[in-house]
Amino acid sequence: MNRTLAVLSVSALSAWAWGSTPSIADAAPTAPTTPAQAASPMATDPTAAGNPTAPDRTAVPQESGSNLHIERTHGASYVAPHVTYRPASASSVPPLPRPESVFTDPGGITSWLTNRGISFHFDNTNEFAGAVTPPTRGARYVSYRQGASNAGQYSANLNINWEQLAGIRGFSTHVITVGRYGTTANRMFGDWLAHSSEIYGGGGNVAVHLVSAYGEETLLGGRLDFAGGRMSQMSDFAASPLFCQFMNNSMCGRPKGAADSTFYGSYPAATWAFRIKARPRPDMYIQTGVYFAENGIYMNFQHRTGFKFNGANIIGYEVPVEFQWEPKFGAHGNLPGHYKFGFTYEDVPRPDNYYNVNGQPFASAGGTAMTDPHSWQTYMMTDQKLIHYKGGSPTAGLTFLAGFIYNDPRTAVRDFEVYGALENRGFWPARPMDSIGLAFTYTSIAPGTRDTEALLMSENKGGLPNHATGVQTNAEIIEFNYAIHVMRGVTFEPDFQYYFNPNGQHALRDAAMLGFKTYISIF
Repeated sequence: MNRTLAVLSVSALSAWAWGSTPSIADAAPTAPTTPAQAASPMATDPTAAGNPTAPDRTAVPQESGSNLHIERTHGASYVAPHVTYRPASASSVPPLPRPESVFTDPGGITSWLTNRGISFHFDNTNEFAGAVTPPTRGARYVSYRQGASNAGQYSANLNINWEQLAGIRGFSTHVITVGRYGTTANRMFGDWLAHSSEIYGGGGNVAVHLVSAYGEETLLGGRLDFAGGRMSQMSDFAASPLFCQFMNNSMCGRPKGAADSTFYGSYPAATWAFRIKARPRPDMYIQTGVYFAENGIYMNFQHRTGFKFNGANIIGYEVPVEFQWEPKFGAHGNLPGHYKFGFTYEDVPRPDNYYNVNGQPFASAGGTAMTDPHSWQTYMMTDQKLIHYKGGSPTAGLTFLAGFIYNDPRTAVRDFEVYGALENRGFWPARPMDSIGLAFTYTSIAPGTRDTEALLMSENKGGLPNHATGVQTNAEIIEFNYAIHVMRGVTFEPDFQYYFNPNGQHALRDAAMLGFKTYISIF
């Protein structure tokens, strides 16, 4: 399953809404870029909020001729606080992204395309991690070893403003493709809950994997937005551009507990979907949609290339609902925050994690696991800038993140996850584009899952779920990093991760990892 990393995103909108497929720096002239949009210096899931190539379509459109401060965050580009773009004429479609890149405007091609409503972006994200502690030893752990691995992704984004190109008012399209390579090191010491290199997985081991392809219509001056096509649910809901300040999968591309269901489309997987988003006032939005659940969306036998469109494997649907409030505190309104509340109803038959069809524990009584026809999830997420550094860019300052995700305990592996993090950008005047990140996540294993494993262990039956070699209970991860802006379009991020109870198993030795993450926005 995923997790995410960045590829090209396609929508384009407001820097305020980090909760939808879209989001770039706010298109409203009076709304300064918030830290939630400009936070992550590394690339990952470009469709997530805060990604200028995937903007929040419900922002108020930019006035003709005014400067748009585009800040690439959760997607395929590094934050570029000085990159601006002047649209040639007023458009109800938010301005196209133009993130900081190594090749800013090769041969004038980028400007030529942008002036015609076409945005194309190509980048690379690479993540390396290695264990500096030995793994658990014993008869049940013979495959465990101490080692390192590398994983990465190259991605291409194509966003088209059809109002500018062909006069179709308010309409735009977005296509994202990726190619992924490598593997992740955490499995070497027995952890299967959170990849140390979140960019790993879901790419199908092909040169070109389609992530998403959808159309978007913006109405009522940007206050109402419709989108439909092949879309990633977890890039629209429970998303934040700040998550991919980090490299571990427990945080990036979104807290892993939020994508516990294998039927939720999470980058780089997508399903047929329709979403509607509305802003009743500038500082809040509400959105909902229908995402059709497909069997095996992360499996090569179903979606190796992502170009399977017939829908023959649709087995149900999810209906997420999300509300977000976006206040701006401080005397000058330079302490923005985002407070998100969401709920998802999943109409997909899933096996119970403890009971069989007779209402008995299937681990001891045998039989087939009972089928639960419906499942659900709820979450609360927030980020709040606490300090803004005087004289710094709009993104400079110290930002706090926190959240809680709770899944239906009957069908989940992770019944809940709690996280907290700090992101500090621009604290060093001589290095205004550098940032430091510190994150902690706590993941709880659902009671039914842990009790099933305990019964299987007590009766020496083996065959534990989730690649477990013992009873899973809870797991914690700490991550610390420093993102260095090397040059235009290039970021290098040394990274430290510490796993407590890998795979949620107290019998496994804690693991420390060192590595780095690089991001290159090519053009």
